[in-house]
Amino acid sequence: MTAAPAQKRDLTKGSVTAVMFLFAVPMILGNVLQQCYNLADTWIVGHFVGPEALAAVGSAYTLMTFLNSLIIGMCMGSGALFSISYGRRDLRRMRECMLSAFLLILGMTAVLTAASFLFLHPILRLMQIPADVYDMMYEYVKIILYGLVPVFLYNYFSFLLRSTGNSAVPLLFLGISTVLNIVLDYLFVAVLGRGAGGAAEATVIAQAVSGVGIGIYALLKEPVLRGTGEREPEQCESAGPAGGREKVRLRASVMWEIFSYSAATGVQQSVMNFGILMVQGLVNSFGTVVMAAFAAGVKIDTLAYMPVQEFGNAYSIFISQNYGADQKQRIRSGTRSAVIAVLAFCVMISAAVFLLAPRLMGIFIAPEETEILAVGAEYLRIEGACYCGIGLLFLLYGYFRAVERPKISLLLTVISLGTRVAVAYACAPVFGVQVIWWAIPIGWFLADVTGVLLMKRLSAAERMQGHTNL
Repeated sequence: MTAAPAQKRDLTKGSVTAVMFLFAVPMILGNVLQQCYNLADTWIVGHFVGPEALAAVGSAYTLMTFLNSLIIGMCMGSGALFSISYGRRDLRRMRECMLSAFLLILGMTAVLTAASFLFLHPILRLMQIPADVYDMMYEYVKIILYGLVPVFLYNYFSFLLRSTGNSAVPLLFLGISTVLNIVLDYLFVAVLGRGAGGAAEATVIAQAVSGVGIGIYALLKEPVLRGTGEREPEQCESAGPAGGREKVRLRASVMWEIFSYSAATGVQQSVMNFGILMVQGLVNSFGTVVMAAFAAGVKIDTLAYMPVQEFGNAYSIFISQNYGADQKQRIRSGTRSAVIAVLAFCVMISAAVFLLAPRLMGIFIAPEETEILAVGAEYLRIEGACYCGIGLLFLLYGYFRAVERPKISLLLTVISLGTRVAVAYACAPVFGVQVIWWAIPIGWFLADVTGVLLMKRLSAAERMQGHTNL
């Protein structure tokens, strides 16, 4: 094999803990930058337009997270198959999966975009958007929908590059687009006075830069993605003359495998965010104050536990490469290190969010909005005490996705979100909005218990067969 570029890491070799953490760092930083897309919208809109616009952008964030989740989930599921093939050094199969996944997810993105435009008004009515923010939210979402294809491009090529051990280049392109987004946000909203629609325009332009840019890089700079260069000796017979470009065909069997695998992950992500969307609808029924508090609180909440979410994705890629390479001991060691690291981080960030909740809310909410600040701080203190639950759940999602059992990840998501929605809708009308906040960690912990039990059961079954993968 030819020498790997400096930004690549072979996750099947070297110190387990060091390799996994060094690979995860750019992914975590990338997710921080990705959150800055929405943080920039929230801060600038909240300070230069007003609380109604903040509520509109916050609710739109929940809706767009749901729509993006199907696309990102399918890219994530395909990325797991890319990683397994790369770990096995079956690069021809990897390229077949790449072609099938690109066409399949691009088609799904086009259908999702068209359907969202067609049913936007019914969707907003289903979300129970108050009349005083409806028009602003409609304007914002209508523009943001144009960014679904760029979201697909960025995430497809990001998971593709990460599957080969390259987590640095996705960070680079995301950093460029984030800076651009913040600059354009300020220009369109604060200077030109284009309101919530201007914030949406800034985000779509930035997303397009990151999606197109990383796609051009991958096609021009990565030989393994073009079918040239990096090739194992046993694969040489499938190459063209003198090691030239090998032919990759679109095969129905590979397309079906990609669909089956990535659809499970896509549905998992969309179910997760559909549950959040339903909770958002219930929150909206309590009025603009609770709606604005929840919008700001969710931003802080998401940013607080975001590092463990992205670490779970890095852990999943680490596991999938070693699963493909049949490195059982590295999988066991990596799982132990990941659990210790995630729980330690969650304890620290829980304490910080619990203690600093009012000050954190003050980042987005003006001091005179005392009622919004109080509701948001209460939300953050309840969630902040329970981050260990979501941290462990992210690892469980990543593990089952990496060992070719994405349907278990889907099951855990249904348990977590189903509990959250059921408890919230059953109890909040009687006991108040605080029940919605408590329903979230209850769902996390029930899913954690189920996931750990299933992992142990899977481990025991594989040991009996002599194929331990833990």
